[in-house]
Amino acid sequence: MAALTAAAVAVVGFLAYQASANVPDDLGAKPKASNSAPAPAGAGHSKPKAKKDPLAVPADSGTGTRVVYALSDRRVWLVDAKGKASRTFEVMPSAVTAVPGTYTVTSRSGTVQGSDGVPIEHVVRFASVDDVAIGFSAAQDGSMEEPDPTLKAGGVRMTREDGNAMWTFATVSVKVVVVP
Repeated sequence: MAALTAAAVAVVGFLAYQASANVPDDLGAKPKASNSAPAPAGAGHSKPKAKKDPLAVPADSGTGTRVVYALSDRRVWLVDAKGKASRTFEVMPSAVTAVPGTYTVTSRSGTVQGSDGVPIEHVVRFASVDDVAIGFSAAQDGSMEEPDPTLKAGGVRMTREDGNAMWTFATVSVKVVVVP
């Protein structure tokens, strides 16, 4: 019985050694001593951030039925007449962007060649900057590549599924609000 116990202790010791030898350097390091007073219990743990409602429409984005495009969030909301978003999704901004403001959908195209050479669908145009049309679209191959900054392109890309939703929602004359 003593032999079995000794063997078990040896195996556990060996496994413990292997585990400690494979610990990453930053996990095995001891915390540095500090000259300051000890932290109160629970300190060092920040409160978890309140989860933001993904359908929450940005403040100051107007009223009524509208498409809201937040440049810094790279996100679009499709908002109904009561101010509730029915859908939100991420987009890939274009090389040429509209300045914050209120626009309306001016034209739409089912399928065209993008100014970057990519076949696109469900194009919803709402602005023009330096003779470059700005609009939402989906690449037919589903890609959402970073735009080439050397091209004067105004296509704000989204997935094909999101493009279908945009196409259904954003008919000519629907308001588009661009926020920072």
